Amino acid sequence: MENIITSKENPIIKLYQKLSCSKKERLQYGLFVLEGLRIVEDAVRESESITHLIMSKNACEKFGNTLFQADLRNTKTLVISNELGNKISSTDTTQGIFAICKIPNEKKVVFRDGGRYAVLYGLQDPGNVGMIIRTADALSMDGVILSGSCDLYSPKVIRATMGSVFRMKIFVENNTDRLFELLESGGAETSAAVIDYDAEKVTECRFDGIQAIFIGNEGNGLPRDVAMRCDRRVTIPMNGSINSLNAAMAAGILMWELKK
Repeated sequence: MENIITSKENPIIKLYQKLSCSKKERLQYGLFVLEGLRIVEDAVRESESITHLIMSKNACEKFGNTLFQADLRNTKTLVISNELGNKISSTDTTQGIFAICKIPNEKKVVFRDGGRYAVLYGLQDPGNVGMIIRTADALSMDGVILSGSCDLYSPKVIRATMGSVFRMKIFVENNTDRLFELLESGGAETSAAVIDYDAEKVTECRFDGIQAIFIGNEGNGLPRDVAMRCDRRVTIPMNGSINSLNAAMAAGILMWELKK
């Protein structure tokens, strides 16, 4: 095996590390990174634009035959030392497979008749955002809209989606006024997920037509003015002294009720 890269000063390795650490760099270059066999395979399967495939020596020997069967004509492949793979990895036990991908062009929201959409408003935990996207994919939601939430293309969000980021329709609209205009013009009925006792119990709601459920920040929930702008406020009925759930868990229950 020839031309194994060992230096972290290699331009592509330096680029990978920049993209891994900085939203600013991701926006500047229009690129993001992946790590792990499964998610790289998902990216290849969903025809994502992979510019660079990076594999450690061990990974190349173990998984190279599988990956090289894919159409990688527009992809540059680099083989790096196992030590360098450990250095650039963001996980404790790396598989030694990394990729650099183009960020897709921004998509406009298209509302489908009877569509179901989750609006993640102000969520800052990458694990929660990724898990909600994955759950939305599992429940066949029609789209996820991020507003004021953490960067969709951060490695932690991408990893938590476990490939669903390539299958789900995901949109970003950080301006609250434009967000509500978009939902109204699309004919969506909006529901704010709150913990108010006088809110409608989500298990007793009837969801007709196009629906969009707002899920708020992990610690503070939805701002009151945003909740009041929604067509209605809904809550998950809970027993005992529990009055709130983890954002991803709550979102899963709410999306399940919407899909029912």
